[in-house]
Amino acid sequence: MSSIYVHIPFCKSRCIYCDFYSTTFNDIKDRYIDAVLKELSLRMTADFSAPETVYIGGGTPSALSPRQLSRLIDGISSRADCSRINEWTIECNPDDVTEELAAWLAASPVSRVSMGVQTFSDKRLQWLRRRHSSQQAKQAVRTLRHAAIKNISLDLMFGFPKQTLNEWMTDIEEAVSLKPEHISAYSLMYEEGTMLHRLLENGEVEEIDEELASEMYNRLIDRLSEAGYEQYEISNFSLPSFHSRHNSSYWHDVPYLGIGAAAHSYDKRRRWWNISDVERYIASVEAGQPDSESEEIDETTHYNDIVTTALRTRDGIALSTLQPTFRDYILKQATPHLQASRMAIDEGRLHLTRQGLFTSDDIMSDLIF
Repeated sequence: MSSIYVHIPFCKSRCIYCDFYSTTFNDIKDRYIDAVLKELSLRMTADFSAPETVYIGGGTPSALSPRQLSRLIDGISSRADCSRINEWTIECNPDDVTEELAAWLAASPVSRVSMGVQTFSDKRLQWLRRRHSSQQAKQAVRTLRHAAIKNISLDLMFGFPKQTLNEWMTDIEEAVSLKPEHISAYSLMYEEGTMLHRLLENGEVEEIDEELASEMYNRLIDRLSEAGYEQYEISNFSLPSFHSRHNSSYWHDVPYLGIGAAAHSYDKRRRWWNISDVERYIASVEAGQPDSESEEIDETTHYNDIVTTALRTRDGIALSTLQPTFRDYILKQATPHLQASRMAIDEGRLHLTRQGLFTSDDIMSDLIF
């Protein structure tokens, strides 16, 4: 098993919370696609030659035209054996979803569309510097449905400064009313280097109370469960059989090839990542030497990676897959959390309980070797 991720770094504007690599330098898109396809040819090995999922993320992939997207997908298909692919995902901004784009998606291999809605409050969307409105988000879903797109995922955020529990519940209800197959929900994070972090440092905003954030998260789980969604990962919920196969591969130790500026790759033996500079990335690929850094993955690093990925999922960690040294260590470190019912062991798998989900980062930190 393996997967391919393609990073499209172009954005018309930058959201205040985003720490992913992106650029507003949009006039080199065709040259960038050329570089991406050349890098794919250079990187292609037997490990990645027959991927089961392809994910086109960003940035804003929907900033590319249907012509450019077709060239990208055709290029991937000609360089990899795509006969085993069970999920093609593309990220879209709601304001980019036109009837033309929806028709192209319906005719393309793309089987899943992921949209960053974040909130249905126009005031908060403007504060986040999102380009779309609440109505545009709803219309985007209707446009995709009209084109017979049958797998839609919506991203939501909670924990905005001064946000109330009722406001968050309104966002959840709006999302549920659109009947997406998948919902991802994340607490607003103040990542270093972002405009949002600078606002926090300058005292212009305050983080939401942790108890309130915890209550928002618990209400999210309850409401989505009531609506028929299964929580298969800390932040991800899906209707039955509609979990993200691509993202699940990250959490289950499946090798992946990342193509494009700032993209990361992993083959169980090492991890490497491309330079976060679109012009330097293009120049290096054109020269036949993609500019990247790498690290070898030893047994301890691999164990720690499993803790911080597999433990995010409902399945947790199969203890039988760990070497005895690490198995003994994780059971010892997990004892206080097992006693406090923040973790449990079922059928040989160590996993978080509902009680441990909100404090998962602290628990994982305790289990790191």
